[in-house]
Amino acid sequence: MLGFVFVIISVLVGYEVTEELFSVQKAGNAFRVQRLWVRLPAAYGVGTLLVTWGVYISAWIAKCVFQQDSPLLWGNLTVWILCEVYLIVCYKNRFRRSRIRRDVLRRKFKMIVGQRDFMKECIYFGVLALFLTWIMFYVFYVSDHYLFSGVTVFGDYAPHTAMMRSFSAGNNFPTQYPHFGGEDVKYHFMFQFLTGNLEYLGLRMDLAYNLVSILSLEGFLMVLYEIVRRIGGGFSAAVLTITMFFFRSGTAFFQYVLEHLRAGDLKAALAENTSFIGYTTNENWGLWNFNVYLNQRHLAFGLLIGAVAVWLYLEWLESVDWTSRKGAAWWKSRLFSKEAWSSRHMTSAVLLGMILGLTSFWNGAALIGTLLILLGFAVFSNGKTDYAITAFAAVLFSILQTKVFIRGNAVDPALRIGFLADQPTIMGMLRYLGMISGFFFLGIIILGFFEKTRNRVILFSFCLPVLFAFTVSLTPDIAVNHKYIMIAYAFAAVFWGMALEKLFRKRLFARLAACLLLLCLIATGLYDFVIIVRANRPGMQVTVDLDSTLTRWLEENLDSDDLILTPEYALNEVTISGAMLYCGWPYYAWSAGYDTYYRAAKAVEIYQTEDAEALRFLVEAEGITHILYEEDSQFEGEICKEETIKDTYPLVYTSDDGRIRIYEAK
Repeated sequence: MLGFVFVIISVLVGYEVTEELFSVQKAGNAFRVQRLWVRLPAAYGVGTLLVTWGVYISAWIAKCVFQQDSPLLWGNLTVWILCEVYLIVCYKNRFRRSRIRRDVLRRKFKMIVGQRDFMKECIYFGVLALFLTWIMFYVFYVSDHYLFSGVTVFGDYAPHTAMMRSFSAGNNFPTQYPHFGGEDVKYHFMFQFLTGNLEYLGLRMDLAYNLVSILSLEGFLMVLYEIVRRIGGGFSAAVLTITMFFFRSGTAFFQYVLEHLRAGDLKAALAENTSFIGYTTNENWGLWNFNVYLNQRHLAFGLLIGAVAVWLYLEWLESVDWTSRKGAAWWKSRLFSKEAWSSRHMTSAVLLGMILGLTSFWNGAALIGTLLILLGFAVFSNGKTDYAITAFAAVLFSILQTKVFIRGNAVDPALRIGFLADQPTIMGMLRYLGMISGFFFLGIIILGFFEKTRNRVILFSFCLPVLFAFTVSLTPDIAVNHKYIMIAYAFAAVFWGMALEKLFRKRLFARLAACLLLLCLIATGLYDFVIIVRANRPGMQVTVDLDSTLTRWLEENLDSDDLILTPEYALNEVTISGAMLYCGWPYYAWSAGYDTYYRAAKAVEIYQTEDAEALRFLVEAEGITHILYEEDSQFEGEICKEETIKDTYPLVYTSDDGRIRIYEAK
């Protein structure tokens, strides 16, 4: 129950905070959109962001400064009291306004426009929420104390659930990365802290994780829907945009069909396949389909905040006179005039920059993608000073967080042309982009020629993250750049939605063409979704006993100051305890920027040494407090040995089946 109260308080706080942001909105183009579908997601996103940060900072102080054993208790209590005081003050001030003033505000900022349209949208968003609830729980749920995780998502859930449990079942302050304990935290973790805190407040793990995931993705899609309506599309265009969000474009399905047609086994292949199809590097990971939003839940939250920023800055873009004569004079007015640079609403710019900056440890890719889109807006907009202020504040808050959480550099930027394309040439990159997205992006460029100047600017801005993905690398694993293309895809789908809607409104031939286009755009994504459902069906999930004696022992006997050496575990009863692993599954830590090669070498040495003195020296030097041995286990392909460990350190735990033994090395 307290977990639901936390969400409600967050929404109420967010609604009050966003009053200032939405005060810049004009009553023009009302705008024919339902403001409610933007205000509610914005309230949830901003409120959750601020309240969760408040709880984290308060809990950190309680643990690190006042040495409290229950920091989350004090963190929640402190912030909830402050939130209640803030809400009381806000409501009192609102009550003191004159009735005339309230009526004026209601007329100017009317939330609901058109009763019939509103009811239609209520039904649509209700169905969308049911669909998201089904698919989120389909791949991640708890039953009879067992956690069930789908095979297409459990790999990413391994570090995420470990981080969640490090807060709900432990006191991970100052925060460490559970799969590489004893160091700083380089990976954005605040979404996991939120879900861990909700579990601490009484929500079961799957309820906590899925609830915020559903609200985040539903909220983003609501704002995306209204962006379509604001730019010029109707209900159908918005629905088509969201459909393309779920079902990606690409050539993989058509290549797969042709391949198996030649082999003569197409029917069996389509019916029996349980793996993602793909003909480019890592495409069979599900790198481009909806599976990304199922295993990277925090991406949707980052996109929600980013979509709110895009929505707000559309106001700046719409202030431009797009009908005036183009040419050198127009460009001069865009770049050097007083109107182009004068601030339109500095307070909102600062507040929005702060909010964006606070998302850097929720999802850094979403923050960078949003700033790239706003950069495109800024080139053509009035009020460039506001864009600069927002960007400066966002970067400043991001840097402040990295200085607190990360030792050394947060990112290692490098020019890397080509992304995952086989040939890093212009034609090679275009060919690769065509393979992973079909004619989606090429078609978008063509569609731009038929749009008005303002919409061309918006389209250009939406595509900037693609350019970034193919030219810059910020992490050791270039594959993570796929998120920037996914972000661009989600926003650029707006223009395909509007184009298809226009075709559907024409005569029969145009409607048939629209149906064919839509099928080509979503066929690969539809089959990907079939694989998601088929591969994660009951009986094929990865299961973890949440109530095992091993998990309970680790929760009760280890804290964040302990460091346990284990085999290279991903998702199991050890990681789900939230314990700090010396070196868990290496890919997670390596892709986040940790030196896993060093620790892997030391782990192999510890597990294989026959010299007790050398063992003691290594364990003490690495800060390891416990060593877990599992029969027949390996580390980096080398068989783990127990004899020296058993003769050197006391045995403190043996599993029920006797296969796992833990030695205390303090």
